[in-house]
Amino acid sequence: MATINEYKPDFDKVLEHLTHELGTLRTGRASPALVEDLMVEAYGTAQPVKALGSMSTPDARTLVIEPWDSSVVKAIESAIVASGIGVSPVVDGKIIRLIMPMMTEENRKKMVKVMSEKLEDARVQIRKIREDVKKQTEKQTGVGQDDIRRDLELLDKTVKDYVAKIEDTGDKKEKDIMTV
Repeated sequence: MATINEYKPDFDKVLEHLTHELGTLRTGRASPALVEDLMVEAYGTAQPVKALGSMSTPDARTLVIEPWDSSVVKAIESAIVASGIGVSPVVDGKIIRLIMPMMTEENRKKMVKVMSEKLEDARVQIRKIREDVKKQTEKQTGVGQDDIRRDLELLDKTVKDYVAKIEDTGDKKEKDIMTV
């Protein structure tokens, strides 16, 4: 079916976006994904942190941001504080350290709740794509009803596969969040 193959990249983009979004959730371990896309007002325009400096994780609970230009240190610090990620930056000269506090059980449950919302958003996007493909398939002219029915069954199978991938991704992230 030509229409489902045309929409496969859209399904993949939903999964890719979900993976990126889940990477920004705090798990108690330091990860550059937590702040790398955080927008910082620097040089008269908004730029992501990853474009302003290098990031490293010297240990499991510390994230170090080393801006290439020391004039943006304050801007990065302000953006991190304003982001509400729950980590206070420590500025040491031209290096910014983020020390991840241990997460409480309550914080972990909140993160799982946020993660569930992101999973549901991904499922909704998959369903929207399914509806678009379904409309395209039903509009086809010169195609027999059996072919349309077969195409719709293939579409449903594909959607189920992608929803299962979303669930697997969510299960892995939940395990990561709830691990002490």
